[in-house]
Amino acid sequence: MSAASSIEWTEQTWNPTTGCTKVSPGCKHCYAEVMARRLKAMGAAGYGNGFALTLHPGRLTQPLGRRKPTTYFVNSMSDLFHPDVPDAYLDDVFDVIARTPQHTYQILTKRAARLPEYFAARRCPPNAWLGVSVEDRAYGLPRIDFLRRVPAGVRFLSIEPLLEDLGVFDLSGIHWVIVGGESGHKARPMEAAWVESIKRQTDRAGVAFFFKQWGGWGADGVKRPKKANGRSFQGRTWDATPQVQRAF
Repeated sequence: MSAASSIEWTEQTWNPTTGCTKVSPGCKHCYAEVMARRLKAMGAAGYGNGFALTLHPGRLTQPLGRRKPTTYFVNSMSDLFHPDVPDAYLDDVFDVIARTPQHTYQILTKRAARLPEYFAARRCPPNAWLGVSVEDRAYGLPRIDFLRRVPAGVRFLSIEPLLEDLGVFDLSGIHWVIVGGESGHKARPMEAAWVESIKRQTDRAGVAFFFKQWGGWGADGVKRPKKANGRSFQGRTWDATPQVQRAF
């Protein structure tokens, strides 16, 4: 089954694939890898391969049985556009998305170059939000240009974990920016000035801004449990999401 999510910007997770491989610095302390190993040790269904990429065709129909409009994060435990996921399987995933227009699907990838290639001859369903991870300048920022080339109704950036100051970057064609620090006992720090720079740029560009968490390091530069650091930024919680019309 799909599952309720503790991720602040979504409602449910749907994992038609699980497992992945590391491609950039943002992957170093992957929460999904740790969780997959724990689930395998517990004998959880679907995790017999641990974090090796695995397709789960039996999960494809899960959203079809839910009538209530729901926001799904697709592949919280994988990357849908991993090179080992065949185009034919992607077609099956997007067929389910197109058949359930009452739902919203948030799809996040680090394999941004595959986005314009896959959608060159396919239409992105209007209820599919496409996003890329942006953790730094060298690996993260170039992904934005690939995302911009896809005519998706909503394009978003997950700037988490934010590992350095991104400087000034182009937000044209982007509708939503999520920012967060890294969590876990090996978390790398995120500085308040880096977040402030992004917030100023989203304000100027008219892009919705969502501050997810400080993670393992607080705004004061002190390391402590994630919950103790909280989600407050500039004295308030920022939970903006794109304003879109549901078409169903």
